[in-house]
Amino acid sequence: MQVVHTAADLRAALAGQTATAFVPTMGNLHAGHVSLVEQAKRHGQPVVASIFINPLQFAAGEDLERYPRTLAADCEKLEAAGCDLVFAPDVAEMYPVPQMFTVQVPDSLANDLCGAFRPGHFAGVATVVLKLFNLVRPRVAVFGRKDFQQLMVIRELVRQFNLPIEILAGATLREADGLAMSSRNGYLSAAERMQATQLYRALTEVRTAVEAGEHDYAALCANAVRHLKMAGWRVDYVEVRDADTLAPAAPGSARLVVLGAAWLGTTRLIDNLDFDLPAAARA
Repeated sequence: MQVVHTAADLRAALAGQTATAFVPTMGNLHAGHVSLVEQAKRHGQPVVASIFINPLQFAAGEDLERYPRTLAADCEKLEAAGCDLVFAPDVAEMYPVPQMFTVQVPDSLANDLCGAFRPGHFAGVATVVLKLFNLVRPRVAVFGRKDFQQLMVIRELVRQFNLPIEILAGATLREADGLAMSSRNGYLSAAERMQATQLYRALTEVRTAVEAGEHDYAALCANAVRHLKMAGWRVDYVEVRDADTLAPAAPGSARLVVLGAAWLGTTRLIDNLDFDLPAAARA
């Protein structure tokens, strides 16, 4: 496996490649990231992974400085997974001049759900992903479903800019107790780790009620929020949305997603469950 740190070396390594599969990451990799690489291998060659902690998507006071930097361990995992090339630039390589041109994400995506609590986050994500797409020139790119709103932003980015890239979604991998795998799980104390599955369980209860024919989504979500708060969480949101558009779920919606974001101590966790709603349970 080759590891490169500059755009020039990346372009040289990929010269003439037309079927590249790409997995963008911020490093501190876990089994969920590895599964994205394994999925990429089934859809293109060579497989390229990027490791870049993008300052553009972190707001003031977020965890940019403490986000784990584990390049050597990450490269070992990627090589074992069959990755062919790792692009690990530094900030000066990705942003040699101040990034004055950025992607403007529509308000309906940028300022909703996570965007309402992380101003500018999705513009930063979309901008760095567009830069990475221009550097790697992949035919296929794989993103995890755990970051459901991000996945929607990237799909719309590709559609709006007519990029010749197929976006694939990788399943959310979970620990044995249901906790969605996340690089930020490492921030949790032992006691918090035992509590952390409460978010997944809350979303599961909402999904189960909806599948059983409950139509008062606002009440279901409010109940989930109340229980999480009683357990000591600081909740940003729990919502039921249309899984194809992220708009509020409407009567007749066939595919839904229940999403949640909440703080356990100083750690913000997100999760979601998307599902097809049986016709008999539709509003």
